[in-house]
Amino acid sequence: MNQNEAIDFNQLKSLIAQCGMEEKTEIVRMLEKDTFPLRFNRFLSKVRTDELTLEEITAEVETVRGKRYRAKRK
Repeated sequence: MNQNEAIDFNQLKSLIAQCGMEEKTEIVRMLEKDTFPLRFNRFLSKVRTDELTLEEITAEVETVRGKRYRAKRK
């Protein structure tokens, strides 16, 4: 028999407190995965700016690529 019971937030916290470290780590990973789109969108809204042009970004990317390429050749 499949029975669905709702638990409140405090009950959930109590259940999690009873879990072992590996189970808690798995819960954290699950929550990180589930909340990634929201957290990423919040991050983007904070860093969005019109101060940089595409040309400036491209120049910086090329500079870093060049440094990495030269470092690999040494």
